[in-house]
Amino acid sequence: MFQLQEVRKSYVRRGHAVTALGTSSLEIARGEYVAIVGPSGSGKSTMLSVLGGMLTPDAGKVLLEGVSLYDLSVAKRTAFRRERIGFVFQTFNLVPYLTALENVQIPLYLAGLPAVEQQARATELLGRVGLGERIHHKPSELSTGQQQRVALARTLANDPPVILADEPTGNLDPDSRRIVLDFFDQLHSESRTILVVTHDAIVADRAKRSFYLRDGAITDQPEQPKLRVA
Repeated sequence: MFQLQEVRKSYVRRGHAVTALGTSSLEIARGEYVAIVGPSGSGKSTMLSVLGGMLTPDAGKVLLEGVSLYDLSVAKRTAFRRERIGFVFQTFNLVPYLTALENVQIPLYLAGLPAVEQQARATELLGRVGLGERIHHKPSELSTGQQQRVALARTLANDPPVILADEPTGNLDPDSRRIVLDFFDQLHSESRTILVVTHDAIVADRAKRSFYLRDGAITDQPEQPKLRVA
């Protein structure tokens, strides 16, 4: 499904090169539920952006379903990403002046669906995440957890087989976190491929396989606690 082949990504900050993602290789099979675990600044978001076709690596290849994402033109990569990948962000990225219904309609509008079909699909998805009574509310009229559920509904608008989630519960209270994680379990049961990056052990424990990212390097071994000498 996903393959990272010798991928690297660096930035220049204040005149110094910073390696966000070292030479990394990784394979994720279709239908897997995978967590990438690491502290803030370890390169998790960079990896997700590279995997999602949003950030061109300095070297290496990223393949999704055998398609090399960064060998596609920008237009073709954007279309491929829109059809195949759904993104969930910590900050939700909802349009504040649009209702929940209109926010979920955005990807459907971009896909060219007729307005009636857009509304029907968006209404169905908001009902699925438990917001059937709040479809005409704007983000400011919703709780933080409800806003994340609107974002989840929008993620599913084009029925993507792949879900990429960047710290999806980072701004949520425990009850809202549980609702979101239960929903991810449902999506996984539908044979979707889910990749979540997180620093939260509770989130990572829901995944079926975990990798660890430290200083831009991927490993399947968790960090060992440091021994203290009395």
